[in-house]
Amino acid sequence: MGNSFGNIFCLTTFGESHGGGIGAILDGCPAGLEISREEIQVELDRRKPGQSKITTARKEADQVQILSGVKDGVTLGTSIGLLILNEDAKSKSYDNLAELFRPSHADYTYQARYGLRDHRGGGRASNRETAARVAAGAIAKKLLFTLVGSTTLAWVEVIHQIQGEINPLQVTLDQIEANAVRCPDPVAAEKMYAAIAQAKREGNSLGGGLAFLVRGLPAGLGSPVFDKITARIAQGLMSIPATRSIGFGLGAAAAQMKGSEHNDPFILKQGRVTTPDNKAGGVLGGITSGDELYGQLFFKPTATLFMEQETVTQSLEPVRFIAQGRHDPCVLPRAVPIVEAMINLVLADELLGFAVANTDRLKKALA
Repeated sequence: MGNSFGNIFCLTTFGESHGGGIGAILDGCPAGLEISREEIQVELDRRKPGQSKITTARKEADQVQILSGVKDGVTLGTSIGLLILNEDAKSKSYDNLAELFRPSHADYTYQARYGLRDHRGGGRASNRETAARVAAGAIAKKLLFTLVGSTTLAWVEVIHQIQGEINPLQVTLDQIEANAVRCPDPVAAEKMYAAIAQAKREGNSLGGGLAFLVRGLPAGLGSPVFDKITARIAQGLMSIPATRSIGFGLGAAAAQMKGSEHNDPFILKQGRVTTPDNKAGGVLGGITSGDELYGQLFFKPTATLFMEQETVTQSLEPVRFIAQGRHDPCVLPRAVPIVEAMINLVLADELLGFAVANTDRLKKALA
């Protein structure tokens, strides 16, 4: 329960932070898509731990193995099996956590649901699980680009109280990857890096916000009522550890506007229906309009703090403790490829559903 995502393009992940490895089973990918292990590895390298001084010190190569579903660099239409081994788990750092609940972690709630838990590194609740999503998301990324030329970008926009000055329509992947924070504003990125490094030295942590932008989507993705494209993307993104809120288009700022300020008239541009300002973020009635889809996603500060805190044990005894182990002082820099992966997984699923939502499209596909 809760380990699978998607309807047609369906992902199931498995594995715990300190188990043998993390993996994914991806079902529903059409046959004939060219995908290499190296293309998947590029995305995993953006997410892997230990890539800078402001991320966790855990060293994982995160080398992906393709176990099934791909032959000679082409998908077979069968289930794709992906495996990433855990090679640098240091479980002894968590021995003192076996009998207590860490503040703001999933320890207590996992115990409440299952009656037991894997205390080593957070087990299934660890951000380590997202490696499997990024691996599968690389395949979704290739499918979207191959079929419709769509591209997805995410970047850090704010860390704590430091806000970047960024024009989302001009952001490039090179700008995002130019610094360890993954903020396209180099001046703000330098301040963000310093703030994260300071928090790490203090044993503290910081939160912040990401922005995301999808270019090249056709109009018509998403279903009415419960499966609106915003609802599905929100489900995918809010399943990422440490997420707290999400917005599309102008987001919360739209709540402070009058309808006359927020409404966008339809216009024709190069023979296509569009809007002057795309205030809705490329989605109307839960269905893509063909304009850029954009929004924001916010993360809480990392829950693990290297300072004394109060908590209780499983036997309900109050205690004080100091966390051990290796953790990100801020999750946002490594969350960027995870956000892109989850958006691409949703959009790939929706694109395949779009192909069978209309009899004319079905006739063309079967012709």
